[in-house]
Amino acid sequence: MERKANIKRKTNETDISLNLAVDGDGKSEINTGIGFLDHMLTLFAKHGFFDLYVEASGDLEVDGHHTVEDVGIVLGQAIKNALGEKKSIKRYGTSFVPMDETLAMVSIDLSGRPFLIFDANFSSPGIGNLDTQLIEEFFRAVAFSSGITLHIKILHGKNDHHKAEAIFKAFGRALDDAVKPDIRITGVMSTKGIL
Repeated sequence: MERKANIKRKTNETDISLNLAVDGDGKSEINTGIGFLDHMLTLFAKHGFFDLYVEASGDLEVDGHHTVEDVGIVLGQAIKNALGEKKSIKRYGTSFVPMDETLAMVSIDLSGRPFLIFDANFSSPGIGNLDTQLIEEFFRAVAFSSGITLHIKILHGKNDHHKAEAIFKAFGRALDDAVKPDIRITGVMSTKGIL
């Protein structure tokens, strides 16, 4: 069965269409109106081998908050829908990604219990046209819309661009690991019998 999802979400603040193929090649076409977010989502898709297509328009004349958060919501919904009952997948994934002076760690549990620990500080208010405060908001939206327990930590780092890039790459790689099928797993990877 193909693990894909197509989500459309329209509110008074944003209009988003997103297609996700979990078993992809890392291809992406991203247009959110926020160039640095587009770059980060491209990295996520490439390093996770996900095919990801995002078309989003939002009230950027206000600021980027609604667009960033709502793209996170829709991506989380797509991950949840594409994985279905989560049968025979590994469930857990962890990735450490270095980028020059920066080292990021992302650890994921596809538990169905949403939670976010975000331990990353940024020294500048923005990277390109993305408010750095919104990086945490993006991942909170993803975690709570997908039912993922998500831990993100910057272990070392000075350059904000490097920190953000390492986080998104590590997220892609950790999620790729967690969604991989394992022939040894019958049903779901839980003694409860459900995720």
